[in-house]
Amino acid sequence: MTTTLPLFPLGTVLLPGTSLPLHVFEPRYRQLTVDLMTGELPDRSFGVVAIRQGWEVGPGNATALHTVGCEALLHDAKPLPDGRFDLSCQGGRRFKLVSVDTESAPYLMGTVEWVDDVASPPEVAEMLPLLEERARAAFSRYRRAAFEDDPVVESPAEALAYCLANDCLLTLEDRQRLLEERSEARRLRMVRRAMHREAGIITALHAVPAPLAELGHLPHRN
Repeated sequence: MTTTLPLFPLGTVLLPGTSLPLHVFEPRYRQLTVDLMTGELPDRSFGVVAIRQGWEVGPGNATALHTVGCEALLHDAKPLPDGRFDLSCQGGRRFKLVSVDTESAPYLMGTVEWVDDVASPPEVAEMLPLLEERARAAFSRYRRAAFEDDPVVESPAEALAYCLANDCLLTLEDRQRLLEERSEARRLRMVRRAMHREAGIITALHAVPAPLAELGHLPHRN
């Protein structure tokens, strides 16, 4: 079964259950915000999909998109005096992009299928607590190496991999692979490996090697 979502291509990956601040200034995304706020678009939701080729700003600049994206739920929109908006959003369900409509609205519209996890076999499900423990240990190592702190991450078990990844400066490719992975166990292993890798790099270089555009705590601009 498919549904239709307005699309907001970005140079980052939104993960389920994580927060996303957006600073909206392009006319097409101002209109998207107005349509979300007034109910012209239902459920105050839109799709965030990472750009594979191209740029965020300007019509036609995103020449290729990743196939799997994440629904963004609009929690708050603060209008600014010059017509821009500051948005507060949270990641919802994952989706697979079936087709893109570039003509029916000022912004892109996507036909999407929702993506669910596959159930873990019983022998794998029994290992999930151990995998969660190991992922948290890798997260602690990474945070101590990068920021000299080790915050407690509160998260439902099924969303732990997303929450740990979102609190670290992982690459777009790492985050996209996590988003596309449909096995909770494999996601936990992926996060653990990525954070051990990054912690090793940081320890060797005495620096955090992350592009500015992927600093998750900064508002993204369209």
